[in-house]
Amino acid sequence: MRKYILDLRLRSISHPRPGYAVLRLTDPQGALPPMQAGQFVEVRVDDSPTTFLRRPISINFVDRQANELWLLVHAIGAGTEALTTLHEGATLNVVLPLGNGFTMPAQSGQVEKAMKDATNVASAKAERWLLVGGGVGTAPLLYLGQQLVEAGVEPVFLLGGRSAADLLQLDLFERYGQVFLTTEDGSAGERGFVTQHSIWDASAAQPFARICTCGPKPMMVAVARMARERGIACEASLENMMACGLGACLCCVEDTVDGNLCVCKEGPVFNIEKLKW
Repeated sequence: MRKYILDLRLRSISHPRPGYAVLRLTDPQGALPPMQAGQFVEVRVDDSPTTFLRRPISINFVDRQANELWLLVHAIGAGTEALTTLHEGATLNVVLPLGNGFTMPAQSGQVEKAMKDATNVASAKAERWLLVGGGVGTAPLLYLGQQLVEAGVEPVFLLGGRSAADLLQLDLFERYGQVFLTTEDGSAGERGFVTQHSIWDASAAQPFARICTCGPKPMMVAVARMARERGIACEASLENMMACGLGACLCCVEDTVDGNLCVCKEGPVFNIEKLKW
């Protein structure tokens, strides 16, 4: 997929909770290029004298009608802190889209045809995918959910955090599918981790066709194990430390069954069967 270096304008910025910001960016020169759920961008940080490298940020959402790219940013260092304190009208130099996204199903037209051809149309059901996210790792799942709905697939979201305050954009997730929650302190949803949610027991009666996950590595490893035990195809979006975004600096290398691969170029989304987890 072709890469672009664009000067995007910050149309709006919101802060869902302290230390987090949603940047809504637009291209004043024309339509934003095609992007896939699971891909990321590299943002140049101009207002931080100690930040020399671009910062990789997951694509949170793409609003084609408004010509907006959304980025959910967590301030964990000087660079990301500078991004969360920007003001409307600021210009951000962005390289996009980078990496490989989640594998997408057949397009909606094919799904609709299959449903019309079914002997009993009333019993035809959309394929169900389980999207599991933790912390800021929920960011790429919002755009994935929207793309799945457009492809005729039913996304089901399982989102976790330490507390209710860590669960962001829930109203947006609810636009695209059912949302199930877990928190370690029990302040929202079921108490515990995402792998302890009762939806895993219920999935025996209503199985999922695929699982997609993004978040802390221990969480993804556990989700991958549960997917294997149930014989469900699964993809994970890795969050290795990335700098260049093009596979040149080698700081994001992951040991896979195919050898050492750069997550930024060969991923960040991998089929779990390629990972040595």
